[in-house]
Amino acid sequence: MSLEAFFLPTLAGQRFCTLHRPAASQPCLGAVLLAQPFAEEMNKSRRALAALGRGLAAQGYASLLIDLHGCGDSEGDFGAASWDGWVDDLLAAHAWLRDHVSPTIWLFGLRTGCLLARAAAAQLAQPTQLLFWQPVLSGKQFLQQFFRLQSAAALLGKHDKGGASELRTALAAGQTVEIAGYRLSPALHAGLEAAELAPPPQGGRLLWVQIQNRADAALPPAAQTCLDSWRSAGFMVEATSLPGPAFWQTVEISDCPELVASSLALLQGDEVTA
Repeated sequence: MSLEAFFLPTLAGQRFCTLHRPAASQPCLGAVLLAQPFAEEMNKSRRALAALGRGLAAQGYASLLIDLHGCGDSEGDFGAASWDGWVDDLLAAHAWLRDHVSPTIWLFGLRTGCLLARAAAAQLAQPTQLLFWQPVLSGKQFLQQFFRLQSAAALLGKHDKGGASELRTALAAGQTVEIAGYRLSPALHAGLEAAELAPPPQGGRLLWVQIQNRADAALPPAAQTCLDSWRSAGFMVEATSLPGPAFWQTVEISDCPELVASSLALLQGDEVTA
């Protein structure tokens, strides 16, 4: 296994990427493009995503983790980022993987990264292969939860920037607002709010891994309904749930080795369809 770091040039600036490759003696079975979650969830997930990259490389898959506009070590300011710009970043990384690593590419998403991966997949001409961890089904619902962070902070008197209603008014007026230490632009807010985990039109394959409190817990009804819609759209769907920590929101940085192992098993076709 090897790890490479480089800046990917895009029309909107340089994007920092890390690439895990299988050992030189190992055939490359394909590539996985990793779409990160939103804001602080992104920072708390880096350890788990690095573990996924190493696990994929050990099984013969290259993986590329791209820092989107304004994230990590990439150029640009988070407060100037847009949803469409982030999708364009993913598409640029997808094209680079296709040209330099493998024509067989999986789109991976974690939380809101699933919405980004779905949006990128919808712009590709060919059937797509997607791997989702703990998908966010609706950008609008996610933002409602995100805005509650601001409302809670306002109630605790930690700032004087108002609650959720004041922030929505400012966004509607074209102003960038700050929530939980992140500056949110109207363009990013509008794109995420409109995002839904609907199946792309061209079909393909979807692998879905859900983390829950108990190993024997069934998938939530909303997740089952979403999966049914992907099946009806012609996707081959495999889903599984497993117990583990919500590492994207825990106070301590953690990961979930079972999540990586389950994902690799799904890629190899060793799991039963849910």
